Amino acid sequence: MRFTRLEEAVLEEIRPTSEELDRMYRLAERLMADIRASGKAEGMMVGSVARKTCVHGDRDLDVFMLFDPDLPREDLEREGLALAWNIAKKYTEDIREKYAEHPYLNARIEDLDIDLVPCYKVKEARGIQSAVDRTPFHNRYISACIGEYTDDVLLLKQFVKAGGIYGSDQMTEGFAGYLCELLVLHYGGFHPLLEAAARWKPGMFIDIGQHAAKWFDEPLVVIDPVDPCRNVSASVSETKLLEFIELCLGYLKSPSKWFFYRPPICILTKGQVGDLLKGRESAFLAITLKTPPYIEDIVVPQLRKSLNTLVDLLKRHEFVVSRADTWMLEDKCMLLFELLVNTLPVIRYHAGPPVTAHVNATKFIEKYIGSDAIFAGPYIRDGRYGVELKRKYRHALDLLSSQEIFATALGKHVKHSMKEEFTVHSGLECWQEGFEPFLSE
Repeated sequence: MRFTRLEEAVLEEIRPTSEELDRMYRLAERLMADIRASGKAEGMMVGSVARKTCVHGDRDLDVFMLFDPDLPREDLEREGLALAWNIAKKYTEDIREKYAEHPYLNARIEDLDIDLVPCYKVKEARGIQSAVDRTPFHNRYISACIGEYTDDVLLLKQFVKAGGIYGSDQMTEGFAGYLCELLVLHYGGFHPLLEAAARWKPGMFIDIGQHAAKWFDEPLVVIDPVDPCRNVSASVSETKLLEFIELCLGYLKSPSKWFFYRPPICILTKGQVGDLLKGRESAFLAITLKTPPYIEDIVVPQLRKSLNTLVDLLKRHEFVVSRADTWMLEDKCMLLFELLVNTLPVIRYHAGPPVTAHVNATKFIEKYIGSDAIFAGPYIRDGRYGVELKRKYRHALDLLSSQEIFATALGKHVKHSMKEEFTVHSGLECWQEGFEPFLSE
């Protein structure tokens, strides 16, 4: 038997019904007819719905508007957005402009989440003019190959969703739907993939089309079969890759339905958080700022860069950082730090030159000998002269509230937002509205 009883039971619950597929297809046909009627572009349904690899309950429908590749890029953006607005307004008022490599439209129509995306109708993937031009080729490739493996893809998607590693967005850094489809095709099914992945290590390289034209150094490399210069798994972080390997090992050793059904996040109450903070006896600090007005793919890397540079700042001032993480909401972002302690002694040790570096050593001694600025020294430690000085920032809260943070390598847009306004929270104050799931996890 290809699937176990457990997996068959899961499939019964996650397969999309013919009714929901027909409903989405009917709406897609209407939208594509509207695109054709405009005389400006052709319509094409893409993504998991088009390939029938969507999980039951999915409400995302992607319809691409394919324009003549001779159309200038600026005209594509302008005419594509105008056409999308004209079509969407026939069905709904719930419409938002979004931006990836260029603008597209997101609309809520008949309780479905619709993306209307302009792209170029290029003859081959190597002739793409924007990243979204690849998607129709992905659609054709998977549709032609997926056939008997549709259920395997559904199981894998549910498996990685339950494991919390589904999604190529910057916050998740996990497995995209297209990547799941390619892995199932490459290994010939759900079980063969899990058995192979249980032996993976970071640096795994998979070239389905045997045509790689570029070297990649990401933790997992899966060369796009329609584009030899692209790594489909570029979004997968080392942590998410290792989590996937661990999930595969766990499931093969002891299969359970819980590998397919992610328990809901236990949202802690403020009182529970207070008790946990008291029990840990560490120091929690958080910086909140207004979310910069850019897409997640731009903001999140800048948040991570800013988090790392502030961790370095804390370490330079001798605060020990136990953990740090960041999260982005639509209106606010948070940089969260857990330190071993928030307060350090007044004194700090300042190392000088080696004793054998006579010229510099003499200058160091002359600078500090008899100085009122020192607590002790100069004296020799580990072959160097050193002194004890007064610490500039005893409290991490004061350091993160100071202008020192703007002398670090903060992300450009994060820095601009923080210069307008930011707030530093300590202890239970870190429990901010909207960030409860992030803090609870």
